Amino acid sequence: MQTLKVSLAERSYPIHIGTDLLSRGDLLQPHLKHKKVVVVTNTTVAPLYLERLQNTLKLLGISALPVVLADGERYKTWETLNQIFDALLGAHCERSTPLIALGGGVIGDMGGFAAACYQRGMPFIQIPTTLLAQVDSSVGGKTAINHPLGKNMIGAFYQPQLVLADISTLGSLPDRELRAGLAEVIKYGLIRDIEFFVWLEANMQLLLARDSQALAYAVHRSCANKAEVVAADERETGERALLNLGHTFGHAIETGMGYGTWLHGEAVAAGTLIATELSRRLGLLTVDEVSRVKNLFLGAGLPVRAPEMDAERYLDLMRHDKKVQDGKLRLVLLKGIGEALVSDAATESEIVVAIKACCT
Repeated sequence: MQTLKVSLAERSYPIHIGTDLLSRGDLLQPHLKHKKVVVVTNTTVAPLYLERLQNTLKLLGISALPVVLADGERYKTWETLNQIFDALLGAHCERSTPLIALGGGVIGDMGGFAAACYQRGMPFIQIPTTLLAQVDSSVGGKTAINHPLGKNMIGAFYQPQLVLADISTLGSLPDRELRAGLAEVIKYGLIRDIEFFVWLEANMQLLLARDSQALAYAVHRSCANKAEVVAADERETGERALLNLGHTFGHAIETGMGYGTWLHGEAVAAGTLIATELSRRLGLLTVDEVSRVKNLFLGAGLPVRAPEMDAERYLDLMRHDKKVQDGKLRLVLLKGIGEALVSDAATESEIVVAIKACCT
């Protein structure tokens, strides 16, 4: 097991990364000051891991109230969130009752948002079971639900007390979900860690084959990168915005195509290629660098072409992006592999040309 720390003064917390951590009650116990916890999970994860977690908690003398939600991005809504509140109120949960999110990014986001809101804040623990959640969404305190007009538009910054990334849970992950998680892994190499990007070029096949050492290294390196960024810019007023490479385009794809049609990582991959193409057209990247980025996404089995949507539809959805300032689109672009910037220099016509060049 390896442990990282997200350094946020009194809200600092550990990220434990390793195998069979669901059985490690000693890691959970320091964060459980109550004899009852709520475990928010979904219909896919519950049959796989809920009982194991409940048994671990039972050995600590703690009972677990499971809240099992429908699985899928399309359920990341107010209606589903209210199911969590109904369960919390029905069980007379207190402000001190911990909430554990056991699942992927959707469960982590909704569980965290519920924890932020219920009685104005209850203890929150992340146990991510997908690669995407382990390397990205479980770390940093972003919680949210979707709106028909935009992804993750309603939410709160609310840090967990603990992140427990059990690599063993990735063995049950469908291949498509594993590949989607790799999009966020590649992102770290692109925006700030060229050595990691080179490592990914050499080791992608090991990751796809679910080599445990390779996966553990990729999760650790990704979390180390994110922990540094979050510690420096918790509320995304500066450097943290770079973590959104490909996301402005990707969120437009997810919203425009219907939540769940494209997985988040798939949309981010296609969105990153649009951002890469725009960077080239602005003179920031070379043709060879664009090809190198494209080849790594292809090697991960991820889409490198965006879905055909009217360019004005893309722009309309992108105008809801959280990086828009004074009505101007601010995009994360690359000025080399391993170096990114946030820029509003691209005109809408230049953005449209890049979108069209990358659409199927």
